[in-house]
Parts: sequence; structure tokens; C-alpha cells
Amino acid sequence: MKKKIMSTLMASIDIVLINIAFLLAFYMRFDGDLTGKMFAQYFPVYLENAITLSLIKLVLFYCCGIYKNLWKYASIEEALQVVGASFIANMGIVTYMVLTQQFFPRSIYMLIFLLDIVFIGGIRLSYRVTKNFTEDLKQQGIEGIFKTSGKKRIMVVGAGQAGATIIKELRRHDSLNSKPVAIIDDNEGKLGAKIHGVPILGDRYHIKKIAEAKKIDEIIIAIPSAYRKEIREIVQECSRTKCKLKIVPEIYELLDGQVSIKKIRDVEIDDLLGRDPVKVDLAEISDYLSEKVVLVTGGGGSIGSELCRQIAGFQPKKLLILDIYENSVYDIQNELIRKHPNLNLEVLIASIRDKKRLEEIFSIHKPEVVFHAAAHKHVPLMEANPQEAIKNNVFGTKNLAECADEYGVKRFVLISTDKAVNPTNIMGATKRVAEMIIQSMDRVSKTEFVAVRFGNVLGSNGSVIPLFKRQIAEGGPITVTDPEVTRYFMTIPEAVQLVIQAGSMASGGEIFVLDMGEPVKIIDLAKNLIRLSGFEPDVDIAVKVVGLRPGEKLYEELLMDEEGLEATKHDKIFVGKPIFTDLKLLHRELNILMELLWGSAEEIKGYMEKIVPTYKRTS
Repeated sequence: MKKKIMSTLMASIDIVLINIAFLLAFYMRFDGDLTGKMFAQYFPVYLENAITLSLIKLVLFYCCGIYKNLWKYASIEEALQVVGASFIANMGIVTYMVLTQQFFPRSIYMLIFLLDIVFIGGIRLSYRVTKNFTEDLKQQGIEGIFKTSGKKRIMVVGAGQAGATIIKELRRHDSLNSKPVAIIDDNEGKLGAKIHGVPILGDRYHIKKIAEAKKIDEIIIAIPSAYRKEIREIVQECSRTKCKLKIVPEIYELLDGQVSIKKIRDVEIDDLLGRDPVKVDLAEISDYLSEKVVLVTGGGGSIGSELCRQIAGFQPKKLLILDIYENSVYDIQNELIRKHPNLNLEVLIASIRDKKRLEEIFSIHKPEVVFHAAAHKHVPLMEANPQEAIKNNVFGTKNLAECADEYGVKRFVLISTDKAVNPTNIMGATKRVAEMIIQSMDRVSKTEFVAVRFGNVLGSNGSVIPLFKRQIAEGGPITVTDPEVTRYFMTIPEAVQLVIQAGSMASGGEIFVLDMGEPVKIIDLAKNLIRLSGFEPDVDIAVKVVGLRPGEKLYEELLMDEEGLEATKHDKIFVGKPIFTDLKLLHRELNILMELLWGSAEEIKGYMEKIVPTYKRTS
């Protein structure tokens, strides 16, 4: 009801403005001479048709939808709508005059068009300004409207459309208690210009200086189309300040493509370490996953659950999630049911150590593709419990591989690790044996067995990032094993995308190695995480060096010297040649290892050195 009253009021005002535009157009066209012959010739034509002309314009304005808008929130889109409506309405006037054989000077039509834009658009802009001012006055009082103290002072990095949108929303919504005061952009041509009244003061290398001079509280990085490398560099410059950092997500994260305040998030460590989004060959992946029965072991873990998420998007005939831990697998089950209601999904609670249970699963469900992500992976824990690492990582993999061969699995993808290369710990040694199992099985089986080897994934269960976050939340210190320790990092979605892509390339026996980018010093990672949390390293949060843990390396490798390395058609996936294929020898050694599992840890580790010649234990 209120909207109808408002629309009627606006239409009534428009009638007055339409006719004022006609009168003013005549006055301007005839230079204010209202007694001349020309004026006397044309003005009576207007008077005779004033009502009809007004109605034509009102009807066309209505058809163009300008009475449906909430002018309290008017913006450039509504202004353009007024221009379009005015043009159409005046074309309607011209059409009417031609059809009735009546005429005005051509300049009259042009003047009326321009005056309509000024009057019709101006009254709506005035309404917006007045309405917003009145509401602010009610909420804050006269002092509150002009008050800026107490508001967060915001620096926006990026003078493009996203930056302009963020500034506009910050200025519009007083409830955000924020005031944009400076813009940073690397385009020298924009330096000194203003966006919505906010000046562009410098490029990224001036961030610290400008933040200090302008007393900035928060920095918003608003360049959703930027490459990750550029974002990393900007974040590193921002981290030199003590400002809180926020970021507009990348374009691929903005599902509807729209930038808004609600979509701004905190800068995460992923923004510093992640790379540009991985490009995958969707057609190639679909060929081996779509309408196939796919089994994921360890499906409740970090890598396994992400595998399930991405595989679900390729419409498998059936997705089987196998895990021994019901709590973690329960979460991914509920997520997939919610996001993919038509997915044929089955959860199997089972241990890969139980050969009979695996045979039952394979005989009933007949999986065509297997992703083997189930493993014990914590280096210090496995160093203290080598029997359990071997039972799970070695004999569990052997059980799965034998079932895959026996029940006709088309493709088997082992998730391996950089710790399998020249291992110094039992966990890495067991993963190397797992690689040896699938490489030797590939020689005698119709199943295509491959392994995919990569380093650490950000945020995975038990990884260093969650540990550091907990330590920061507790006030520190952050514990680092050694100042020189370096690791390769990759985001979980990126790693899984590449695993799935590598699986599509398999012909059997390969070890695919993922491009992990540049290695990162863990101590630098810790300090960056402290800064992103709004603290100063070794001032607010201490960084404590505690020494290498049992079996831990200073640095990890992704390839053994003898494997060689060849490029694939994907620029982030490389392939190493098989270097172990003697299944009979391996079986003999594994039988001996099985007997030793009830012996001492020293005996077990000693025999693992025999099976894996590159294993050089440190404990």
C-alpha cells in the first residue's frame, strides 16, 4: 500500500515536471521572447495537447519500470534507466506529433529530452539524499552524521570496479562503522584521482608508509581478478603494517560474480602459499569417472573427503566411501547428501587391514576406479609405533591392490607423499613400499596401478597450520623444529584436482609428481601466520625453536635421482619412470616383514632398510 502511494506521488510530481520541461524548453528555444511570431505559432499546439502529451510520457515511464524502483537505494543503474525512459517517452511524443500532423521545432524535442533527464532524475536523486539524511538524523542525531572518530579507518587496495563497489558500500552502510580514507593502485595514471571521494595515494610499495600516515586500522584487498602471485606480494607488503587484513575472494570463488561487503573474508595463509587455480581437462576426467563405480579409501580424511567432493561433481554411477573412523566419514556423508541429493552414495565402515572385509566389498560393489588415500601419516607417532605404520600403509595397500587385481578394477590411484623419497622415517619408508607394491603389481595385472606423490597440504588434519593457529589462540609460543626446515605446500582442493587429473593420464606403473612450487621455510610460515592474526612475531607471540623430531628432515624431496622426470601435457604434473617391478622378490621380503611385526621396533626398522635401500633412519 505504501509503495502504491509512493508511486502515485512520484507520478503526480512527474506530471508537473513534464510540463515545466515543455515550458522551459519553449522559453530557451525562443530566447525568452514570449511575444514573437514563432512562439505564438507553436505554443498553442502544446497547450492543446498538454494532457495527451503528459499521459503518453507517464504511460511510457511506467512501461520502462521507473515507478517500481526503490529510489532510496538509487544508483547509476537507476540513473541510466531514467535516461532510457526519457528517450523512449520523447520518441513517443515525436511519433504522436507526426501521426497527428502537428509539429514543434526539432530543437524543442532535444531540449525536452535533456530537461526530462535533469528533472525526472534529479527529483529521484533528491529523494534518495533526503531520505538517507533523514534516517541518519533519526538514528544518530545531527552530531552523529558528521562524526568520523571511532570509525575504523580503511585502506582499499585496488582502484577497479571491485574497489569502487567496496568503498560505495562502506560509505552507504554506517552500521559497518568504517570509513574508507585511502586507495592503493599500481596504475600510475590513476594516482591523485578519487573514487567516491576517496583519494588514490600510491602503489603497493607505499602501503606501509600510507598506513602509518593515515592511521589505517584495516586493509581490504579488492582485486578479485589478480593472480595469486600478485596477491601474495600485496599481502606481504600489507603484513609489514599492523593492520587487520581482509580480501575480496577471487573471481572463481564469487559464484554469482558479484562483489559485496558480505563476501569479504579474512586473509588466510592459503592466500600467501596457494597458487593460481589449477586448470583441469574436464572431458578427460569425465571419461574415467562419469558413470563409474568409484571407491575412495580414507574418505573421511582431509584428502579423501575432498576427493569425494570433487568426484561427486562428475556424476559417478556410484561413490563408495571407505573409512574406519565413523565420525569423520559421517560429516562428509551428510555434506554430500545435502549438496548432491541425486548422488548414489554408500559409506563403508571397514579397515584396509581386513582382507576378507575388503574382498566382500569388492565382490558386492565391483568398483571400477579406486583412490587409495587411507594411511597413517604422522611422522613422530609412526616413528614410535612402526608396527602400526607397516600394518596400515604396507599391508593395507597390499590388500587393496590384490583385491583390485582380483575383481577387475580398471584404475588404482595411490596417494603417496614426498616423504617416500629417500625416507628418513618409518612413515616415509612405508609409503615407499606402498609405491613399490603398486608398481610391481602393475606388471602382472590388467589393472592400471599408479601413484601420485606430493608434499604437505594446507589445513589437513594434523598439519602444521592448525597447530600454529591453536598456539596463537593460546597466546604462544609457536614452536618450530628448526630455523632451516623447509616444506612444499599445496592447498587441499589444488592437490586433489591434480590427483584426479593425473589419474586420467595413467597407463600403468607411473609415479606422478605434482609441481609443488617453491619450498617454504616453516619459520617464515609461522611468522606470516602471526602477522595475519594481527600480532607481531617475537613481540606479541614468541617463536620458539625446539629441535628436529625423530625421523624428521630439514627438507623434503619429490623425486629420487634414478627415477628421472618427464613432463606431461599438464604443466603441473610430471611423471617418474618405474624403478621397482619385481613382485616375487617383494612378496618374499614382505612375508619376512610380516613375521617381524611381533618383534622389536629396532628389528622392524632394520629390515625396512633392506626393503627400501634409500631409507636412512635417524632414530
